[in-house]
Amino acid sequence: MSHQVDEETPLLRPEEQHKVKTPLPWRQFSIILFLQLVEPVTSQAIAPFAPQLIRDLGVTHGDESRVAYFVGIMYSVFYVAQALTTLQWNRLSDHVGRKPVILTGLFGISVSMFSFGLSKTFGGLILSRVLCGALNGNGGVIRSMMIDVTDSSNMAQAFGFLPLPWMTGNTLGPLIGGSLSHPADRFPRLFGQSTFLKTYPYFLACAGPALFTAFMWLVMYMLLQETVPTTTSLWSLIRNKCRTLVHTKPPQPDTSNSDIVQDSSDDSKPLPLSALMTPRVLIAISNHATLALLDIALRSLIPVFYATPVNMGGLGLDPPRIGNILAVFGFANGLFQVFFFARLHDRFGTKVVYTCGVASSIPTIIAFPTINMLSRTYGIGAAVWFAVGLQLTMTIALNMCYSCGSMYIAAASPNRASLGATNGVAHTIAACVRIIGPASAMSMFSFSVRDPYHAWAVYYFMMMLGLLAIGVSFLLPRRMWTRN
Repeated sequence: MSHQVDEETPLLRPEEQHKVKTPLPWRQFSIILFLQLVEPVTSQAIAPFAPQLIRDLGVTHGDESRVAYFVGIMYSVFYVAQALTTLQWNRLSDHVGRKPVILTGLFGISVSMFSFGLSKTFGGLILSRVLCGALNGNGGVIRSMMIDVTDSSNMAQAFGFLPLPWMTGNTLGPLIGGSLSHPADRFPRLFGQSTFLKTYPYFLACAGPALFTAFMWLVMYMLLQETVPTTTSLWSLIRNKCRTLVHTKPPQPDTSNSDIVQDSSDDSKPLPLSALMTPRVLIAISNHATLALLDIALRSLIPVFYATPVNMGGLGLDPPRIGNILAVFGFANGLFQVFFFARLHDRFGTKVVYTCGVASSIPTIIAFPTINMLSRTYGIGAAVWFAVGLQLTMTIALNMCYSCGSMYIAAASPNRASLGATNGVAHTIAACVRIIGPASAMSMFSFSVRDPYHAWAVYYFMMMLGLLAIGVSFLLPRRMWTRN
């Protein structure tokens, strides 16, 4: 009996008979994993020196409590630009193919990183981050490409490998950023005579990731294969859109979104946005959004907390040491997920792993004031380092949620031809909440630093985000969505 597809039909269909797990297409899949290195390397490279960069620019006028505020703005503008463009990039990938969109994103990242390293004003930093966000819609497109090359039998296995490039990137990024900032001071024999690097002390830390991204552009151009079976040239797409605008068509009665979906039952035509907004998609996107909000707030808070002086509620570490800590964490996080995510997923299921992951944020947040209390009482010693290690270990569970969330989004997508649009909607909403995350977390941290009476305000705020993510996770089904 043939299957009828409508707007409620999930991408992942139940198997009617036992099937052997499909082997992963390792040649193409390994290239996609390699491509995933770019985002963590470029984003984490600026994390170790971001607070010191803001101090050096002088925008805080010596007010240490405002450093976190400007760091939050710098992070947030990237997501503002991404929120305004990522849906269009992902929808475009459903029509013109994934590869052209990915190559455009890599070009934008490389140019913006060079610009960031050459910026001498806060406005220059903002412009660089806006450029990076506007031209980079790769997050959702790469996820769509991963789903394109897998099926329901091997998708969990594929997402189990997803932390591998993020582990490597989260290890290399902080090491590059922390080690290569102020190279004339850190490596006087090599760079001590360089007037350029003294004038632009963060250029080398940004040029490394920028050159790596340019290299990745060449690799993807030569080796990456298109995964969208039927593509349209950009010129044809623009021409058809113009014809639609010029030639007004009379309304066709008795035509609805559901009819359009029925006509697309061959799985080969991207659906309109209105047909994507099924209850399943909304639940999956809501969980992705609350996870992104919680995660980006934590990611923004951790390096700023480590860099803030002890007497102001932080840990008082320098950029190289912060970079080393984040690099070790990235390595440990990736190893754990590569070796244990698939096993935990198969043993407990997608929902249990996801809910436990977001629940781990609560003890992670409580660890912040605990670490500061230990550093005030005992100094930076074994007790503090044990607490820091324990805190970062607890965040590993939170990182597993992204793989689970991607599987829910894939299962909720109405058809395979609309994967890009579905992921685009999810990443657009996530980008919107990521605008709020860093700015709100950093503003609350600055408020806590300025007023000792409200020293815990930022942690109450963070726990509210954690509880919100836990609550929304209960909307997810225990078993992955299947067709009735």
